[in-house]
Amino acid sequence: WALETETPHMSVQELKDFALQFNAVYFHPNSYHCAKLAVGAALQLVDHVLMGKVRNGMALVRPPGHHSMRDAACGFCTFNNVAIAAQYAKQKYGLKRVLIVDWDIHHGQGVQYCFEDDPSVLYFSWHRYEHSIFWPHLPESDYDAVGKDKGVGFNINVPWNKVGMTNSDFLSVFCHVLLPVAYEFCPELVLVSAGYDSGIGDPEGEMCATPDIFAHLTHLLMNLAGGKVCAVLEGGYNLTSLSQSVCQTVQTLLGDPNPRPENLRSPCQSALESIHCVRWAHRRYWSCLGHAADLSSFQISTKPSGSPKEAGESTWKDKVAVVWPEPVKRVAPPVRTAALLSDEAVCPEGCKRLATSDKLDPRVAGKLRCGAVTSAEERIYPHSHEIQANVFSPRRSGRTSSKARVTAKLSLPSLVSLPSQRKWRRMR
Repeated sequence: WALETETPHMSVQELKDFALQFNAVYFHPNSYHCAKLAVGAALQLVDHVLMGKVRNGMALVRPPGHHSMRDAACGFCTFNNVAIAAQYAKQKYGLKRVLIVDWDIHHGQGVQYCFEDDPSVLYFSWHRYEHSIFWPHLPESDYDAVGKDKGVGFNINVPWNKVGMTNSDFLSVFCHVLLPVAYEFCPELVLVSAGYDSGIGDPEGEMCATPDIFAHLTHLLMNLAGGKVCAVLEGGYNLTSLSQSVCQTVQTLLGDPNPRPENLRSPCQSALESIHCVRWAHRRYWSCLGHAADLSSFQISTKPSGSPKEAGESTWKDKVAVVWPEPVKRVAPPVRTAALLSDEAVCPEGCKRLATSDKLDPRVAGKLRCGAVTSAEERIYPHSHEIQANVFSPRRSGRTSSKARVTAKLSLPSLVSLPSQRKWRRMR
């Protein structure tokens, strides 16, 4: 990595020669600077989530990271953003259990190598494999690579042995492999290597999962770790599919209702075989998989057709463009927020102070401060779309306290920053 710091000062020919030392890596004079920004963005996201500034978030970064290893860049990746973020969360915040979910179409071997002997990090990856025909052509990308030493059982690989996997196949893996193990593992933080080359239309993945499936996958992960989910962008080579899929992920993280899943059916035979192999390989390590059937009783039908060199890989020019309908627009429900403001505070932009009063029930004030007011104690005016709520301003010196009654009207979709411990709360 010492030479990496010299790349900003290299000529074009020197950069080309330097890149030949690595597997599928290209360098530009600004590559090192961009790679540092990508790592920094991932760490900043982890800080904000674990400090409680935000519940979740997504880092839109380039270059990606999940192929990069301790001593070498690899596969367009310079630094392993997610692996560094996981180690950072463990060291700075003392986390004991971190879950990494990698839904990129390529196996994140760099992440696996970092944590394959570490029981504090559960790494899950599904990836196009085709019995080692697809890049990176590693035997340790198969289902029987379960970790090493103390980390045995904490590395889960789900190999896709054919292309064309659909929403049903993705959801089946989540429901029958990842989620049961994740709930048993009980993570304190969820990191997502969010690669969208596993989506429809991508020339690398050649899968058929539509962008809306990533909304559902994200939603399922938000039930873990108290909702502490940090997604970090990885691959994605179809700009339309990439942008739509990222939007679906971000909208779900923001709390928008998920679109209705459509065209769901049984998973394909190849997906069932991969699921069964993974469950069998991990049944001795996780009680939730203890009832998995024996592998010897299952007939594997998707055998490899030849070695990677014999099979070859089709080029992007050989692949037919795929067309899919644009995702249905997701409409967020109206959100009304009552703001707690002191008498001297300036009303936030988008809000209007409608009334004040000196009368206040202390019990209701206390509930408002902790966000536990019930619907019976709120006075809602549906026709005017206004909310009246008893509010309590911060305590001042001495035993006395200032009391106020404020009605706030929010111009959606603005959020109101509150001076209390709870920065904002939804009342309806």
